[in-house]
Amino acid sequence: MNRSKKFIKTKMMEWEDLGGGVKRKMLGFDNQIMMVKVSFTKGAVGTPHSHFHTQATYCAEGKFEFTIEGEKEIIEAGDGVYIPPNAEHGAVCLQDGILIDVFSPVREDFLDGSKVSYFGNPEE
Repeated sequence: MNRSKKFIKTKMMEWEDLGGGVKRKMLGFDNQIMMVKVSFTKGAVGTPHSHFHTQATYCAEGKFEFTIEGEKEIIEAGDGVYIPPNAEHGAVCLQDGILIDVFSPVREDFLDGSKVSYFGNPEE
């Protein structure tokens, strides 16, 4: 079974720079679930995409405009988002922020070192 350490100390971890004002840290995973901390600078974009994973996202800091299956909503610190499997979704960071993403099952593409291509900043 592929899994993370039991205790993840984020202060001791380097950010994985995804480009376009987005970086991430893996917070814990096994074959069934994964939690990821994602940092965005203002203007960074998660371009519309979909995946077969169920996703729940908690906005820890900042402000984002999320679009899920064509429906737009402003999400701020303390708010959450549920994204069903295969639903097209994306976000624009309106104010520097941190999202905590939880996926089920694990995002294997994140573990194989892939730089996920749906993040970016249109100004770059």
